[in-house]
Amino acid sequence: MQTSYDVIYFSPHLDDAALSCGGQIAQQTAAGRRVLIVTITAGDPPPDLVSAYADSLHARWALITDATAARRAEDLAACRILGAAAQHWSVPDCIYRIDPSTKQPFYVSDPDIFGPVHPQEAGLVEQLAQRMRALPPAAQIFAPLTLGHHVDHQLTRQAAEMAFGDRLAYYEDYPYAQQPDALAQVIAPGAPDWQATSISLTEAALAVKIAAILAFRSQLSTFWHDQADLERQVRGYAATVGGERIWRKASSN
Repeated sequence: MQTSYDVIYFSPHLDDAALSCGGQIAQQTAAGRRVLIVTITAGDPPPDLVSAYADSLHARWALITDATAARRAEDLAACRILGAAAQHWSVPDCIYRIDPSTKQPFYVSDPDIFGPVHPQEAGLVEQLAQRMRALPPAAQIFAPLTLGHHVDHQLTRQAAEMAFGDRLAYYEDYPYAQQPDALAQVIAPGAPDWQATSISLTEAALAVKIAAILAFRSQLSTFWHDQADLERQVRGYAATVGGERIWRKASSN
């Protein structure tokens, strides 16, 4: 690992950084900047997991066996396309996390994963924050804004805020950012304590972003009908926000 980075992106899952920030990452690495993508929930599921919900997602992804290993391989391919370094942490995705005493999954439905963090996971935020503080220094650090309210995005943001406070910048969680009122549910329109900046993307950067997203082949059916739909939506959203939009609290430097 490098002793320092220009930019670190905290990605809740094995695709969020590419989906949300792939264009700016491509431009940064093309300019010679050192970028690290840290994926928080890249760990294997527990061997005693029994979850019909997780099984249903594996079926949709066409990854019936060793789904997490396959998704890690997808992420490494995407990071190579983006020119970024990758670090995979051992926390399992929320669909795999279980109550250690009962062995029952914490999250067993769509409403669960887009709801509040389970009370028994409160200590996980501090654990993640401690590990974040131990990373090599970086001039810029990005965390998800939590558009869409996914529990793993919530955990990632809370831990990053605990570790870095006002140093953080926030990226819009794509494709949840396309949902009506997704932004307004996190930042009230006209809120004086938040400032937005749009990062314009070159056509080359947009093409690299799309190629990186396509590396996550298992996730294509989750958000898009096909590759043409993916390209249309990614380009359409970039046109709407002026590339990729990031946010800072007004008190940030």
